[in-house]
Amino acid sequence: MASIFTRIVDGEIPAYKVAEDERFLAFLDIHPLREGHTLVVPKAEVDYLFDLDDGILSSILPFARDVARKIARVVPCARVGISVIGLEVPHAHVHLIPIDGVDDMDFGRPKLELAQERFQELAERIRNA
Repeated sequence: MASIFTRIVDGEIPAYKVAEDERFLAFLDIHPLREGHTLVVPKAEVDYLFDLDDGILSSILPFARDVARKIARVVPCARVGISVIGLEVPHAHVHLIPIDGVDDMDFGRPKLELAQERFQELAERIRNA
């Protein structure tokens, strides 16, 4: 059965997309730690990041870097942090989170609840940054 991220990649489930190319898709996390929290996924469904083939693995960080730069232009923050946990969804993915301190990357914290309009606005602004 396809992961939720594969279903997003395939267009079966809507997402707030911020960047895309032939190998990767970046979209806003709908349960964000901070506004602008973005997920970067390879379009090929592979469960574990370190099981990605060398070409995809070596390309995901440059793609994520470009997305992080866009996030930083839109969301006020000291940096954009990166995290790979890999337990929530069986599809390799990278979290990009605007941060001002280490606590901003605490996945045990309550998640933000944003209106659909706010997600749409953030996605558009990051996409066009």
